[in-house]
Amino acid sequence: MNTTTLPPAPVGSAGTGPSKDRVAEEGRIGMRADLRHVGALVRRNLLQIKKDPESMFDVLLMPVVFIVLFVYVFGGSVGASLGGDRQSYVNYLVPGLMAMMGVNIAMAVGTGVNDDFRKGVMDRFRTMPIARSSVLVAKIVVELGRLLVATLILLAMGFALGMELNGSVFGLLGAVALAAAFGAAMMWIFILLGLAMKTAQAVQGTAMLVLMPLQFGSSIFAPPQTMPGWLQAFTDHNPLSNLADAARGLMQGDPVAESVWWTLAWAAGITVVVAPLAVAKFRRKA
Repeated sequence: MNTTTLPPAPVGSAGTGPSKDRVAEEGRIGMRADLRHVGALVRRNLLQIKKDPESMFDVLLMPVVFIVLFVYVFGGSVGASLGGDRQSYVNYLVPGLMAMMGVNIAMAVGTGVNDDFRKGVMDRFRTMPIARSSVLVAKIVVELGRLLVATLILLAMGFALGMELNGSVFGLLGAVALAAAFGAAMMWIFILLGLAMKTAQAVQGTAMLVLMPLQFGSSIFAPPQTMPGWLQAFTDHNPLSNLADAARGLMQGDPVAESVWWTLAWAAGITVVVAPLAVAKFRRKA
């Protein structure tokens, strides 16, 4: 896939045009060069994390806080409604938290993009002959890595609290991959939001207004059967419910074909629609 490059900055002395090398770099680049740009930007973002390890605190602590909080506060009552006990709730909760963490970490991409514009980082990218989309793709790659770290910690905590894997290891890997695919699609939404809003605080506040109903109006924390009818209707069409149900089925060896296909359809639809809008907004904003 060819992509449009960022316009390179003029070089040379005053009154002279760009050099021949710069002119040759303008226009369009190939997939191999685009991948090199993404790789270089991924390394840049990883070096930023290395210099600022506090930026990993949310990834390291969020899984621990959420699983301990919900298991020991709601595990007894919700586990009883599932026909079991607190351990039954651990089996129910962990796949749901995998879905929740994906969208929470996706929110960080939007605030990060917004913050890079505020700090003038994007002005540097404007002077470089790189594909505009590579800047956004690199951020998504790094955040997917952070998401996988958070998922590993969540699973470790789940097994420590008594979670049982009744399905196969391949089912567990499939659940992780499905959560990552949906999380990557959600990142495009938050990137677009980060490009459209003026401050990182505005991005975070707006994102929370959207995420709270989606997360709690789903099957992540409790079975929809205990909810009123109007909320069940919303939950049934909530993509986070499809993802949570698909992850549970894959991890417990239950039939999940419909939930998996719906989750993949949501992920593909969001990416196809929102990714071009985000790249176009980035091109105009940059």
